Formats: sequence, C-alpha cells, structure tokens
Amino acid sequence: MSRPQLKILDRVARVLPQIVVAPSFALILFFVYGFIIWTGYISLTKSKMLPNYNLIGFRPYERLFQMDRWSVALENLFIFGFLFIVIAIVIGCLLAILLDQKIRAEGAIRTIYLYPMAISFIITGTAWKWIMNPSLGLETVVRGWGWESFSFGWTNSETMAVYALVMAAVWQASGFVMALFLSALRSVDQDIIKAASLDGASPWKIYIRIILPSMRPVFMSAVVILAHLAIKSFDLVVALTGGGPGYASTLPANFMYEMTFRRNEIAVGAASAMIMLATVAAIMVPYLYSELRGKKHG
Repeated sequence: MSRPQLKILDRVARVLPQIVVAPSFALILFFVYGFIIWTGYISLTKSKMLPNYNLIGFRPYERLFQMDRWSVALENLFIFGFLFIVIAIVIGCLLAILLDQKIRAEGAIRTIYLYPMAISFIITGTAWKWIMNPSLGLETVVRGWGWESFSFGWTNSETMAVYALVMAAVWQASGFVMALFLSALRSVDQDIIKAASLDGASPWKIYIRIILPSMRPVFMSAVVILAHLAIKSFDLVVALTGGGPGYASTLPANFMYEMTFRRNEIAVGAASAMIMLATVAAIMVPYLYSELRGKKHG
C-alpha cells in the first residue's frame, strides 16, 4: 500500500469517531435542546389549544403562579421530594450497613431489595393502589383479623394522599440507594478501619466518624438522582392517586400534562415545564460544577 493511501486511511481513522457520533449528536441537539428552546418560547406566548407564536411576555408565568392548583403542586413536590429523599437515603444506608456485615444469603437479600427498582412506577403505583384500597387492601385484611377500628384510606384522604406517594416511591428507590452505598462501603480502605478497631473504636463509631464521612460524594449522587426522580414523577401519581382526591396529590409534572393536553393551556403548561427545568438545573449545575472542580484539582 502506497504512502498516500496510508495517509488517507489515517485521516479516515481520525474522523471516523466523529462521523459515527455526529447523527446521534444532531438528533439530541434537535429533539432535546431544540424542543427546550421551543418550549421556552411557547411559554412567553398566548398559546391555547394550538401554538401561537405572538409573544406576550411573562403573563403565562404570572397566571401560573396565581393558580391554586400550581401552588398545591409545588407544596406537594416539596413534601414528597424532601420525605422521599431523606427516607430513601436513611433506609438505603441502613440496609447497606446491614449487608456489609457479611451476612448469610447476602446475594438473595440484595436481589430482593433491588427488585423494586427494576419495575416501572406504573406497576409500583398500581400495586400500592391495591394495597391501600380500603375495600380490598391492607385495611380489609387487618379488619378481618379482628381490628375493626383500623383505617388505612390514605389514597382517599386529601391530607394523606401525598404521603401514600412517598411510601410507594421509597419502597421502589431505597434498594437502589442501598446498592450505591454498599458499593461505596466495600471500597473503603480496610487499613483505616483496622487501625480504628485497634485503637478501641466501636463499630458504630467507625461507621459514624470514619466510613460515612468518606462517602460524602455517594450521598451527593444519591440526593441528585432521587431529586431528579421526585421532580419528574408523573406515572406514579397517575397510577396510585390520579392526582386526587381532587388535585390534592398533584405534582408539577401532572399539572403540566393537565394544562397542556386536557385544558388546552399550552402556554401555561410550557411555563410550568420551564419552572421544572429550572428546578432540575438548580440541582444539577452545582453538583456538576463541584464534580468537575474536584476532578480538576485532583
């Protein structure tokens, strides 16, 4: 093979990765970022059933924050997100510490805890809807045991419906958090743990003062992932409570769908979507900045 042919092959080999990646990059650029820009533009118009490209400023946002349904959705997101993140992290951390003790049947137990994360939120919501149904679920079972005063109708209560969402979401996500923490626990330097044990530190103090502080990046990753799940939760609400009673358990994602596709308020729905995007960005940008800064200094 001649030298010019070798040069051509070398050039092709250099640009081949860019050629392979270019179509996917173009599709992502158009269908993700392009539609984000389009949604932002629509949120500044007076679109109703169909898009209207005449700008009217921030009036859709003003109308959005005047709606009681949106206020309830934001309040529910705060309650749901906070409880979901905290409880899932606590349960996941405790389960990881339990499995880190080299107990028997660890593989089977780990699989059982991880299984809920393998199913969709639709299935989770449907299963928990049956469990919480007063006529055929847990309430009926307990009353059949003789406890006639027992009541568990959370999905039918305006004040408790959002906590039913928390319970189902924690059941699904805590196993995933356990897997994150367990992998981090197994990567801790054993020499430090042995040295602390020789100094007389109890296992509880070793976990509190040495192991858990060293897992701070894992805690941050878990918070970011769970916060992302909480903000975009839609199918769990649809399957478990339907956003009710009324709109007592509505989350922003459900509000956006309701306004855009059922009430023909595209501009208001787009405005709520941009608020959700800003919320995700407020979580992701500082996290990515700290990660990149840590790698740069490392």
